[in-house]
Parts: sequence; C-alpha cells; structure tokens
Amino acid sequence: MFVLLRQLHSDRKTAGIARPARRLSLAVRHVDAGSCNACEHELGATANLFYDLSRHGITITASPRHADVLLITGAITSRMVIPLLSAYQAMPEPRLVAALGDCAMGLGVLGDHRDLAGPLEHLLPVDVRIPGCPPTPEQILDALASSGLAGRATTLR
Repeated sequence: MFVLLRQLHSDRKTAGIARPARRLSLAVRHVDAGSCNACEHELGATANLFYDLSRHGITITASPRHADVLLITGAITSRMVIPLLSAYQAMPEPRLVAALGDCAMGLGVLGDHRDLAGPLEHLLPVDVRIPGCPPTPEQILDALASSGLAGRATTLR
C-alpha cells in the first residue's frame, strides 16, 4: 500500500497537480431530483484518481444528517419535492445548497412541464450554481472547492 501511495504522489507531481493551499472539509449529500444521469456521471468522475475530490477535503455522504451541502441534480419533478424538502430539513445548520447542471437551475428541457416543480431556487435557497449540460468534472470541482462553501460550513458550525 505504501508503494502505491508513493507512486500516486510521484504521479501527481509529474502531472503538476498541486495540493490545495487550505485544507477544509466539506460533506456533500447528492440528491437526483429527476435527471438524465449525465450530471451524475460527471459528478462520479470527480471521485476518480485524476480529479480526486477527497484531495480537496470534499466527501460524498450517504445521509443528509451528516452533510454540509445538499447538491441537487436534474429537473425538480413534482414527485421529488417532498423528499427534497425532507432531506433539506434533516441537514444540520448551516444548510447550504448547490444546484448542479442546467436542469436543476430550471434551464433544461427534460420532461413535461406539468410534471416539473420549477427551478430549485423556487423551493430552496441556492448558494452555488454550477451551470452546464452536463458540467465537466473540472467545473464541478472548482465550484465546490473554490466557492467558499467549506469555509462557510466550518465557520458557521
């Protein structure tokens, strides 16, 4: 294991991937509110060895009770409004929300408009917007790491 970690460290230096200057932690709870899964695919790519979300102190958590940020993807369907609000209410203060992708921001064309609840900002206060259809892993990582969410989550607790 030590040999693999040393090789990973060497590969990061060779590729020019620097460590972030400030180490803060950020727990993210992801909720798919009705998407085509393109944003989920790109979000999953941020956890691979190249982008390494955890290197920036960002982790994906399974429970909203342990989350600093609620990350929503997809067009908000009418059937997901109550589960989405329940996840938001289960989060500890401060409750931070990020909209990932154009559909979550109400810009997408996914689904019949009668089945959609509208943009996320009509339901919850959105702190970070990550535009794109789908946004690239670099955009997702940059938005989460440099948006100041980690600092806000740490200082407000």
